[in-house]
Amino acid sequence: MALKLNNSLTQSVEPLQPIDPGIVRMYTCGPTVYHYAHIGNFRTFVLQDVLRRYILYKGYRLHHVMNITDVEDRIIANAQDAGMDIREYSKKYLTAFLEDMRTLRIQQPDEMPRATEHIEAMVELIRRLEKKNLTYRSGRSTYFRIGAFADYGKLSGVELDSAAARGRIDSDEYSKENPRDFVLWKACKGEEAFWDTELGRGRPGWHIECSAMSMLYLGESFDIHCGGVDLIFPHHENEIAQSEGATGKPFVRHWVHAAHLIVEGEKMSKSKGNFFTLRDLLEKGCNPLAIRYLLQSVHYRKQLNFTFEGVEQARSALRRIDGFLQKIRSVPDGLQANPSLSDKTSQARQDFESAMDDDLNVSEALGALFEFIRNCNIDLDRQEVGSSNRDEILKLFGDANQMFDVFQIEEAKLQDRRIRELIEERRQARLQRSFQRADQIRDELFESGIILEDTKEGTRWKRVH
Repeated sequence: MALKLNNSLTQSVEPLQPIDPGIVRMYTCGPTVYHYAHIGNFRTFVLQDVLRRYILYKGYRLHHVMNITDVEDRIIANAQDAGMDIREYSKKYLTAFLEDMRTLRIQQPDEMPRATEHIEAMVELIRRLEKKNLTYRSGRSTYFRIGAFADYGKLSGVELDSAAARGRIDSDEYSKENPRDFVLWKACKGEEAFWDTELGRGRPGWHIECSAMSMLYLGESFDIHCGGVDLIFPHHENEIAQSEGATGKPFVRHWVHAAHLIVEGEKMSKSKGNFFTLRDLLEKGCNPLAIRYLLQSVHYRKQLNFTFEGVEQARSALRRIDGFLQKIRSVPDGLQANPSLSDKTSQARQDFESAMDDDLNVSEALGALFEFIRNCNIDLDRQEVGSSNRDEILKLFGDANQMFDVFQIEEAKLQDRRIRELIEERRQARLQRSFQRADQIRDELFESGIILEDTKEGTRWKRVH
């Protein structure tokens, strides 16, 4: 079954059909490194990670680019206050972001270009727009003339004469012919950072950064562009205008946007005391895997209410899954297969993949796994799980973990292998009537939290905490 994703451009769920069959080219909006990323940011970054992983799971090759915005108003202002140049200032928060990615097990994209390293590409793109008569100069700055691009508004549906559109655009701090227009190159003022280019001394506008870098790495047309819903207008709308204005080609086939996150039922705000970075949550004792589980557990197009109770519920869900997997791993070799359980495992895989294929419906996919656990526990209680069933089940959860990366599977495999070796050594010792060695192995395993149970079918084991 093909992966289907909601396309913000068409407002419909559509099959993923890459421009070049077999390879998906994807651009995801990364952080603006003026401070530590907050959990609302990470809700979107975790979505992008799950999408990345599932594309690979489906057998596609993937070229994934995430930008790093390391020049913009807040960075410049904060760097000036700190008496630092912007690259030195932003480096601290870029390093922190990469650490946070590792903490949440977010895979690193193939490229993470920094805006400050691609000024030349941005200037070149602005020059192309000039040749198409889509720009004008004012006060040494360069602006995009929205009125010259007929398709403006096709992503967001915003009518530029509406009060909402005027409010967003009028907030721009630059002088323009028309309040709807946006800056491409901003002339420097005072002592702020600048680049000396053929456009004059200045720095790029925010929107031009993503267009220039995405097309440089992925081509003038590519498959997927991701971000939060707050970026649809004006950022992504402006990206389309300047990219398609320059090339005359469709910019992106598929736009994927994650809904907002709220905290304890309210919009996240420093004034309300509910604004949290990942580091804040870790200091409060939250488990990082539980945080990742919670961030990905609600469908990405639905608003997520992040609560500390929800983090604990996520941790309990992980304990339930990991406890189940421990019981499955303790099933000894040589037990007869249960055909009915094989059918259940196959059905659970089908239900899981169908849910993921349906616009990354993670909540339904997790529901399929928990339903399977409930049914399989009955077979475990009846001791009707064979060794081949064990392997099929571990394969199912291992495959699911390729997307979720929160189950304790890979690390446990090495431990389990050693446990089985010791159990086999103990069996041989008992056959040779070397009971002292057999007891010694049992004691060693017990000290490591492993309890053995000798049955007619063989020796079972389980972990205790």
